Amino acid sequence: MKKKVLFLCTHNSARSQMAEGLLNTLYGETYQAYSAGTQPVSTVNPYAVKVMKEIGIDISDRRPKNRDEFRGIFFDYVITVCDNAREACPFFPGGQTIHKSFEDPSSFSGSEDEILGSFRRLRNEIKDWIESIFIKKNSKIL
Repeated sequence: MKKKVLFLCTHNSARSQMAEGLLNTLYGETYQAYSAGTQPVSTVNPYAVKVMKEIGIDISDRRPKNRDEFRGIFFDYVITVCDNAREACPFFPGGQTIHKSFEDPSSFSGSEDEILGSFRRLRNEIKDWIESIFIKKNSKIL
């Protein structure tokens, strides 16, 4: 049985969406990832969609979800990926809570290429962190 993982951030438009896509792609045989926000916006950030597509992960069909959609569901791991979500994180019974803050992509500015570069860096940071925390072979978290 797959372990359930919920990634939480503020808007559920970039960081948590990328984390969900990465975990499901990298370790989908062991984990089932979901994502939500404490204050979700209306669409997934197009830059997040673009940089994920560059590595073969399509999140274009995703939608931001409110954390309330997941109340009453048991998650083995609830992972907050920003400080705001950590502060506003509801209690999810039974699971382990992990916090790892990643830079807020809404603060990225500059030219189109500079913003894309910042999103690529963020994507790679999330990917590296997921690979360092989740162990495919043993189906355990470090």
